[in-house]
Amino acid sequence: MTLDPSIAQRLKRNADGLVAAIIQQYDTGTVLMLGWMDDEALARTLTEGRVTFWSRSRNEYWRKGDTSGHWQWVKSVRIDCDGDALLIAVDQVGAACHTGEYSCFDEGGIIEAQEGHRS
Repeated sequence: MTLDPSIAQRLKRNADGLVAAIIQQYDTGTVLMLGWMDDEALARTLTEGRVTFWSRSRNEYWRKGDTSGHWQWVKSVRIDCDGDALLIAVDQVGAACHTGEYSCFDEGGIIEAQEGHRS
């Protein structure tokens, strides 16, 4: 599958040819996870209506939900101003995180930090 050249030329990929894809629940704004895409994974996502990632550990494509039943139905795809990240709004069915949590950024992942304030 080939990515539209007008989209491909806007992407700034890392050394492995990948771009970060931030996955967000479309109606609540909850950040669900971060995955990685190459051109083919993005092309599949744009044409199939389900999110496809490139697995860096398994060196293969995977669609969220194919084995878990926790699908991600695409609602919109945005590219950031630098072209090095995607924001994909989805309708998440079930857990987004491989741990079984709805989001990979759950309460257990909070790191203490000094809160900043506007002057």
